[in-house]
Amino acid sequence: MTRFLLLSSRAEDVAAVGEHAAFLRFGGLRADELEQVRMEAAPFLPVDLDRYDGVIVGGSPFDASKPESEKSATQRRVEAEVSTLLDDIVDRDLPFLGACYGVGTLGVHQGAVIDRTYAEPIGAVTVTLTDEGRADPLLAELPASFDAFVGHKEACRVLPPAAVLLASSPTCPVQMFRVRQNLYATQFHPELDLAGITTRIGVYRDYGYYRPGEYDEVIARVRSADVWAPPRILEAFVRRYRRD
Repeated sequence: MTRFLLLSSRAEDVAAVGEHAAFLRFGGLRADELEQVRMEAAPFLPVDLDRYDGVIVGGSPFDASKPESEKSATQRRVEAEVSTLLDDIVDRDLPFLGACYGVGTLGVHQGAVIDRTYAEPIGAVTVTLTDEGRADPLLAELPASFDAFVGHKEACRVLPPAAVLLASSPTCPVQMFRVRQNLYATQFHPELDLAGITTRIGVYRDYGYYRPGEYDEVIARVRSADVWAPPRILEAFVRRYRRD
């Protein structure tokens, strides 16, 4: 029985397959409990949300803050469809967890300002929970501060009016927020371990996240990091919202 829907927008098979595997592993889900939709491949609406306990949005090479004239037709279609789906998700307060691109989707939908002010290079940063974050059930088992993998060209500069800030970092003030009771977005990647981020560093070598000549330096940087806490968010999300 499918329990959760994973919306992906990675055209590269190795990245899309790896993303699905990571959410399965860290969410503690069987393969038949997480349906993946490759949004970039074809139009994906309508979606029958009654089938799912929750919706997860993975990361993306799309930049929400890019001028419309510079976006591909595929990106514009995906953004329009995600926005339509979010109308229903937000109205229902259906459990939602957006990882990285979740900030660009849920954030834009809810009125955030997304731009390049707080971009972060690929690596690990120290994320600190706010008072509200320490009280949130998805974060209750995490330490007050922990390291997490990031790598993004844009971020949330101004929170959505109705959002609650849950986590921050010195280089990116909005690392996680919640809308209503059940809608979450993280700027960091809760689904990434060392193997996962190493794969993506290779896949997106020419996407502008780092200069090609810096590959070895970036790999060394992530290998030196101690990232273990963020996947617990996925485990907590599934545990909290999975209907038995």
